[in-house]
Amino acid sequence: MNTLEIEWRHLDQDGRTCLRCSDTLQSLQQVVSQLAAECASRGVTVAYRETKLSPEQLSQSNLILFNGLPLESVLPDAAASENECQSCGDLCGQPSFCRTVTVGGQTFEAIPAALVRQAACIVAQCC
Repeated sequence: MNTLEIEWRHLDQDGRTCLRCSDTLQSLQQVVSQLAAECASRGVTVAYRETKLSPEQLSQSNLILFNGLPLESVLPDAAASENECQSCGDLCGQPSFCRTVTVGGQTFEAIPAALVRQAACIVAQCC
């Protein structure tokens, strides 16, 4: 049986994360449960884990890895960047910049379920 490992890295400041990471978590929860059922019938196990980051590791926050590959390296015409995140700034007590993903000319601060699913399907080849 093959395994699709999905890792999500995000800021964790005293048990809290920023708004864009909270939105990404909702997308991940939706997609991971669907994929687990869908891929099992094709012999692929979906393993999900979260890696909590300190403010010093903020540059990795909201990073999703599929079998170790960042979402932006899996999706065609995608790239990672960053912009100011007021929510992280509030949590960290200073201006903060967080990862974004641009796909097809559109920039996403929170990663939508459709992009998570698309990347997972490319890597796992089970959907």
